[in-house]
Parts: sequence; structure tokens; C-alpha cells
Amino acid sequence: MNPTPENPSLVHPVAPGAELLESAAATLRMLAEPTRLHLLWQLAQGPRTVTELVEATGAARTVVSQHLAKLRLSGLVEARKEGRHVIYSVPDGHLVRLVREVVNHTDHRLTGELTHG
Repeated sequence: MNPTPENPSLVHPVAPGAELLESAAATLRMLAEPTRLHLLWQLAQGPRTVTELVEATGAARTVVSQHLAKLRLSGLVEARKEGRHVIYSVPDGHLVRLVREVVNHTDHRLTGELTHG
């Protein structure tokens, strides 16, 4: 079955070369900072405003804004204006699943819950 916007490919074969691996490592480095990971976790649940992200993370507005700027620059999040508000979102389903999986993986490790096959 060929992927379409309504039915995207969740997995596709890849032969990782040096450039792809370096780019993947750069993505993981962006996720390796707890505040950025928390922001991505929130955005994996759906689009949010800066105010909503500040409330959800407990981080200072300036800190949230700085991290969102880095995430935007790296292409991991998008922003759109809606009136006076800027709405942030994660446009890539692969990244949403990665963030959810790493948080769930860690939860299993910390709680001792059995892992899934």
C-alpha cells in the first residue's frame, strides 16, 4: 500500500549513512534536554500556546520561549499565528511517536513495569 496524507507510512526501509546518522543524533541531542523534552511531550498531545506550555511545564516564560526557538530552528516544531497568540505544534508523526515512546520506555524502567514486545 502506498502512503498518502490520510494513510502515511509509519515505517519505511532506510539504509543509514553518515549524514543520516549525524542528523538523527542532532535530533536526539535536542530531546536530551529535560525542558525541551517536556515541551515536546506537551506538543505531542496537541498544539499549544506559549502560555499553555508555561503552565504545563512550570518553566519561566523566557525559558520556554528560548527552548521553543531552538526547537523551531531545528525544524522539530512549527508555529502559526492565531490572532494575538502563537500556536506551536509538532508536524511530524515520527517525532510524536519517538517522544511518546522514550517517555513510556523510561516510565517502564523507573516503575519496573514489564516492557512490550
